[in-house]
Amino acid sequence: MAQITAALVKELRDRTGAGMGDCKKALEATGGDINAAVEKLRMDGAAKADKKASRTAAEGVLAFAVAADAVAVAELNCETDFVAKGDEFRDLAKRSAEAALKHRPANIEALVQIKDGAETLDETRRAMVGRIGENMTIRRFEVVAKAGGPLVTYMHPGDKIGVIVSMEAGDEVTGKDVAMHIAAMSPRFLDAASFSAEAIEAERRIIEATVAQEQAEAKAESEKLAGVLKEMDAEKQNGVYEGLSEEDRKRWDDDYATIKKKFGGGFKPKPAEILAKMIDGKVKKFIAENTLMGQTFVKSSDQTVEQMLKEKGAKVARFVRFAVGEGIEKQQTDFAAEVMAQAGIKS
Repeated sequence: MAQITAALVKELRDRTGAGMGDCKKALEATGGDINAAVEKLRMDGAAKADKKASRTAAEGVLAFAVAADAVAVAELNCETDFVAKGDEFRDLAKRSAEAALKHRPANIEALVQIKDGAETLDETRRAMVGRIGENMTIRRFEVVAKAGGPLVTYMHPGDKIGVIVSMEAGDEVTGKDVAMHIAAMSPRFLDAASFSAEAIEAERRIIEATVAQEQAEAKAESEKLAGVLKEMDAEKQNGVYEGLSEEDRKRWDDDYATIKKKFGGGFKPKPAEILAKMIDGKVKKFIAENTLMGQTFVKSSDQTVEQMLKEKGAKVARFVRFAVGEGIEKQQTDFAAEVMAQAGIKS
């Protein structure tokens, strides 16, 4: 058995990044064989990663990798913003984007199996989980190719929102304006033609249900007001009104006038053709608000993005917008309850 010296422990730590205590234990368990200790630490890290895999990782960062013909963006998630700010974590995000750009994998499963040096990206991730103690996920990536015009990127401060815009025509300044608009306004699709039929139909069903609910509520409110007016009319007829003080009569008259005005002529259901036009209008508004071309341009409220681009002779071929953690349901933690549970105290 090799002697386990401080120098040997330091060498193992330099090679693996593991804590001094873990390095010493690994060397003791492997009889001082540093190569075996490296493998043990790797396996221990993988086991820890498996245990933490079910924990929600909704924090993290984005990273770009840029080439002349394409740009890649990758999202790496962790559990806390503190870890997301670490250099090692950010480096893995950058390496993930670079691997995506270089190898153009078909999906995320293929990306994480790409070797970056001696280890795959997933092996590197698992080792980091073991050392740092948080779940981490290389969640997604996208590669956007150049389409004749500028290929523009925008990363919002903090590396939480990233946008890639591939311009078919136009200059870089216009592309940057579009990218910043996308970051701020979160369009889901490029234009109405690229809006999925399923999404439109789903929204139409929601709008139809909302309009029907509004009609039902208007009818119920009208019936309620009619009942109040009937009661107040009865008060006048049976002498209750006459028995009020002058001040209370004035208040009663004001209330009656307000309710009468609100009631109007009673509930009148809108004709089916009017409701159909209302629904169509709301669907069109929904499409406009969720497509880049239909949105009002953030730097010029009197024109849409499409109008701005036409004015400048520019055209967008494609865009990608990532926001860290979007679509991930974050777990709400009761910190006090968590501390009490760890201390074995029943609430």
